[in-house]
Amino acid sequence: MDEERETLQRIVSTLVNKNDEIHNFIDMLNHTISNVQVNSSNAISELDEEFDGLYSVLHEMKGSMANTIQQEEARKIQALQDQLSQCSRALESSEELLELAVQSLDIKNPMELLEAARQIKDSVTVASAFRLSLKPRVSDSMTHMMVDFTLEKRMLQAVKFLPVPKAPEIDVAACLVADNCITISWRMPEEDSRIDHFVLEYRKTNFDGLPRLKGEQRWELVDYIKATQYTLSGLKFDTKYMNLRVQACNKAVAGEYSDTVTLETKAFLFSLDSTSSHVNLKVEDNYVEWDPTGGKGQEKLKGKENKNRSNTASPKRSTNSPRASMRSGRDRFAGESYTVLGDTAVESGQHYWEVRAQKDCKSYSVGVTYRNPGKFDQLGKTNSSWCIHINNWLQTTFSAKHNNKAKTLDIPVPDRIGVYCDFDGGQLSFYNASSKALLHTFRAKFTQPLLPGFMIWCGGLTVSTGLQVPSAVKTLQKSENGLSGSTSSLNNA
Repeated sequence: MDEERETLQRIVSTLVNKNDEIHNFIDMLNHTISNVQVNSSNAISELDEEFDGLYSVLHEMKGSMANTIQQEEARKIQALQDQLSQCSRALESSEELLELAVQSLDIKNPMELLEAARQIKDSVTVASAFRLSLKPRVSDSMTHMMVDFTLEKRMLQAVKFLPVPKAPEIDVAACLVADNCITISWRMPEEDSRIDHFVLEYRKTNFDGLPRLKGEQRWELVDYIKATQYTLSGLKFDTKYMNLRVQACNKAVAGEYSDTVTLETKAFLFSLDSTSSHVNLKVEDNYVEWDPTGGKGQEKLKGKENKNRSNTASPKRSTNSPRASMRSGRDRFAGESYTVLGDTAVESGQHYWEVRAQKDCKSYSVGVTYRNPGKFDQLGKTNSSWCIHINNWLQTTFSAKHNNKAKTLDIPVPDRIGVYCDFDGGQLSFYNASSKALLHTFRAKFTQPLLPGFMIWCGGLTVSTGLQVPSAVKTLQKSENGLSGSTSSLNNA
């Protein structure tokens, strides 16, 4: 009995759930019906507005064209009335002359007759009736004011609901990645005069080819693009590729997106390696700041906490972690070598990054070095490091350093410094990042991978990576390579 009751209870529960589902579905259907009615009413209202607008345009055009016909009518009538007035005056003069001539025929005195005939002849010679054109100045035809709406009628009869625009086609060959910008071009598969604007979506990715479903960044949107080309500027290429897609929109509806294209964004991306920094430097990703306390306050606090703990190692600070092994495998800089290195080495190719110093920074260096510099080494004071150095202590000095030799740069210190490294070509150049003016170039045959290096004392540095080599820098490099005698005296052969 209990088993049958339990079975029946399950059936009841199932029926209740199913009934609830059906009720919910009925509510959804009723709601959908209501939405269809509302949306249909809205569509009819919009249709009325469109036709009312068309009627208004036609009515306005009719009034304008009727006014033109009336103006033409008035012009012709005025011209004909002016001609009619001239004819009336000529006729009146001619009739008076005719009456005088008839009366002169009755003169008996030959001399008087001769004089009268001479006067009448002179009058006839200058009479307006004989100089009057007897052809109407204007035609009575108004056929040039007729209209033919045959073509327009066909067009109106062909009016249909707006179609969904076709998906645009991205012209990959016309797309350009340069100067931290991406220019994307597209075209419609067939001409569509009803396209109002385009929508561009893009996102960064680490994957080439088709977009992945998981692990992707969200799409960024650029709306209301009127042209078939758009340039995304001011980008930071902190990933390897960019997905892009475009859709066309008319007044009512947006079409399907184009096939997604993936463009490669070549750029050198690195962060500051806190495990390589001097104890007096505070490092956070792409920012380094001189810290006179050297983290001693934090170390004292940690020391007090450790007294109350057992000697068991924390799993979060296991000596097997990559960061712990990096720390143990590379000594910090010490002494007055207030240096931090990048966490990624340059082993080939052409790369570019920029550095901005705080205005109150007393001394800093920007450059590159081979791996594993000495604990007390300073940038530019060894044969394995190259840099430019700025000293704002007491007076400003600006110099290029390598192998413990310095060359004074007699130029203003820029707000931002661009670093261009051509590993394979053996060139390291520094630029004014704003104007792209060349500051100094080292030439060397690099025999080991290069790490970006930064020295800072009393202040802070911000490093911008993920930047492409600007075209202005490439142009300057080509022109510099074409000049003889451009090799610096500090270069290492």
